[in-house]
Amino acid sequence: MVRDTKRDINQRRLLLPLDSHGLIDDNTVLIRRTLRSGQRVHYDGNIVILGDVNPGAEVVASGNIIVMGAVRGVVHAGADGDEEAMVLAFRLEPTQLRIAGHITRPPDGQNPEPDQPEVARIKNGVVTIEAFQTSG
Repeated sequence: MVRDTKRDINQRRLLLPLDSHGLIDDNTVLIRRTLRSGQRVHYDGNIVILGDVNPGAEVVASGNIIVMGAVRGVVHAGADGDEEAMVLAFRLEPTQLRIAGHITRPPDGQNPEPDQPEVARIKNGVVTIEAFQTSG
């Protein structure tokens, strides 16, 4: 009989090839629902949401924010000043988007429906939103 204890799982995780690159982080919370107006999530680390962030909802993280859905509310990644933080979502239409001390909002008017996930990050001191490209 094979048993997976927490210790065994942690030891296996340390052997993953990604861990040698520092890509595995234990300081991440997973939220498996859509955030509705008035709901707020604040976390000292990374946040992954399996759902949408609706208008009136707020997500604040000291690390990255990843939304497997649409962002239409307020998101603040790198809340402790981390300018390397990013916001990744299937669709970025936030009422306000912040990364570290940089604040932006979407332009008025219609945004075309993206055909792939979008990422917001700081480039040359400005918040930029672009199609997410996997590397490698």
